[in-house]
Formats: sequence, C-alpha cells, structure tokens
Amino acid sequence: MAQLRLRRPRGTAEVVSAAVVSVAVLVLVLRMLVAAAGRLAQAWPVLLALGLIAGAVGVWRLRQTSARRCREGERVAALRIALAEFDAMDDRRFEHALRDLLVRDGCPARRVGGAGDQAADVIGDHPRLGRIVVQAKHTRIGGKVGSSVMYAVKGTAGPVHKAAHAVVITNGTFTRDAIAWGERHGVHWVDRDRLQRWAQDGAALHELLGLSAGPRAGRFKRAA
Repeated sequence: MAQLRLRRPRGTAEVVSAAVVSVAVLVLVLRMLVAAAGRLAQAWPVLLALGLIAGAVGVWRLRQTSARRCREGERVAALRIALAEFDAMDDRRFEHALRDLLVRDGCPARRVGGAGDQAADVIGDHPRLGRIVVQAKHTRIGGKVGSSVMYAVKGTAGPVHKAAHAVVITNGTFTRDAIAWGERHGVHWVDRDRLQRWAQDGAALHELLGLSAGPRAGRFKRAA
C-alpha cells in the first residue's frame, strides 16, 4: 500500500496557497476557542453550583464517616460481655468477641481463625507490648482445655506469627497439666474466671496477665 508523503511547496504559487490554508486553519481554531470560552462564560453559574454541591456532598460524607467512627469507638470502649453470652456463641462469634475486646483494650486486632490458622485465631498488635497471638477455645460449660493446645500454640506463636505473647482463651477451664505447662513455657491462659474479669468487669487483658514489653518479648523458651 502506497504511503502518503508530504512535500515542501514549490514555487511562489504553492507557498502562497500553503500560507493561506495555514491562516484559515488558525482563524478557525481561534474562533472555536472564542466560542468555547463564550459558552463557558455563560455556563459558569451552573458550574459553580455543581462545584458547591459536590463540595457539600464531600463534607457531608466526611462528617458521616467521622460520626460513625466515633459511635463505633464509643461502643467498643463500653464493651462488656457476660459469661452467659459467651456460652451461647459459636466458635466464630467467640473469636470475633475476643477481637473486639482486644480493640477495647487499645490493641488493634483482627480475626484470622479458620482452616490452616496454625494455632492463631486472633492477632493483635499492641503499640507498646508487641504482637499478641490468641488461640480461642470455645467449649461447652464444664469443658476443659488440655496440654496439647498449649504445645500447638508454643510451636507456632514465635516462629510463624512473630508473637511477643501467646494466650489461650476459653470460656471453660484448663487441666492442671495445661496450666503448669503454660506457666513453665510462657504460654498465657485465660479461663472462665479470668474471662469474666476481662470481658465483663472491664479489666485490660495485658494488665490481667501482667504482660510486659521486656527485652525478651517474642522469644519463647524451648520446650523441655
């Protein structure tokens, strides 16, 4: 297919013709710009009104978002959960409740429980104390959590989740062996009594368990 090639004007007649065409094009462009400016000048009240409306909508949305966050913050700050409520929950709701309680304590947290969670159902990142990994064990009333749960949490809290503190929380109780093993190897535990003090009475979890930001935070002792 032949390509269209432009050549420079030759002779006086072609030069004059090219100049005339260029001037005509320039005049046309100027007229279009003047016409557009005229239309814009006529439409400025409408454009101004649209701008004001858009700004008002933006301010309203910002205020709505701020108010919603304030309400949510107030709700979380006043959060209290009774033991009977925990007993009526399923596993998922129990994990969400523990997450909300951590947030209440000033520890941004997220629920991560599910298949392949590697012994972590809730992870919180405390601004001063470091990462707190929670394994939630919802049981029927009178249920007990055994040592095997402590072993699993011990094995993944540091290496997998980079935790400074590991906590197993249940609405039931722990066996004596589980408590002894946890105390010996730095895996904290919250049984039914401690859960009531935390969730219902309003004590902060880190104060309840005596968590600290010492130099060895996040380093778990090797299991014997």
